[in-house]
Amino acid sequence: MPTVLRVGSYRFFFYSGDREEPRHVHIEREEKIAKFWLDPIRVQSSEGFSRVEISNIHKIINENHLRLLEAWNEYFGS
Repeated sequence: MPTVLRVGSYRFFFYSGDREEPRHVHIEREEKIAKFWLDPIRVQSSEGFSRVEISNIHKIINENHLRLLEAWNEYFGS
């Protein structure tokens, strides 16, 4: 589970078995977890995050979109 980005208390990471799915990133903070597709950026699932936090996470992903895509491609191959 490589961590590819940390912003505040949010950890952005991949699971090693994610290769067969479209490009995405998992986000966790404490006991909360979400999954966002990266192309286009949209929430796929969320447990425990408020709408405000999901909006903030979406903004963080948007600001770091290229970095996250590059990390995916580097980890899983293009």
